[in-house]
Amino acid sequence: MLHQVIKLLQSKYHSKEEAELICDKVQVKLSKECFHPYSTCITDLRTSHWEEAIQETKGGADNRKLAEECYFLWKSTRLQHMTLPEDVKAMLTELRKEVRLLLLTNGDRQTQREKIEACACQSYFDAIVVGGEQKEEKPAPSIFYHCCDLLGVQPGDCVMVGDTLETDIQGGLNAGLKATVWINRSGSVPVMSSPVPHYVVSSVLELPTLLRSIDCKVSLSV
Repeated sequence: MLHQVIKLLQSKYHSKEEAELICDKVQVKLSKECFHPYSTCITDLRTSHWEEAIQETKGGADNRKLAEECYFLWKSTRLQHMTLPEDVKAMLTELRKEVRLLLLTNGDRQTQREKIEACACQSYFDAIVVGGEQKEEKPAPSIFYHCCDLLGVQPGDCVMVGDTLETDIQGGLNAGLKATVWINRSGSVPVMSSPVPHYVVSSVLELPTLLRSIDCKVSLSV
């Protein structure tokens, strides 16, 4: 995703090393990002990440235009690579014949809605909830109760499936859902203080078999 941005910066500064350093700095800033939707515009915030990284690497102050170019190139390239794999589409289609599916994601409204549109996943879910549009995000119980209300079900009838222990799994536990499923793709070992999921799978494609083993007649929140 950063390859095109590196090429842009390299054409400006004639140094691949400096271009890569700027991108590395932005990645760090993104990982530490604190976004407040009611006081900050995500476009302004992320353009500032690029502007600061350029300034820190090259000096100078008049970097806003280049920062805007970098941000929009990074964003467009990123969205182009967001696709829903065919085997996942097939799995969701089959699952939806038996259970209700809801997509729940934290994050800025604009950013998350752009991702959802880019991967064209709306038709595979009965409802989609973006944390940035709600009063609270995962792991707050309130957003899970809101999801249950949308589906017309009780928390005790739902399964939360997610890849983040601190938000997805902890949130499902906080809300008293029927079960939580952690997708641990890398096989990582959680720290002792991490919330403990009811089930662990290495791929989302294991869900149909797992759901049959616990009770496939439930509502599912991914």
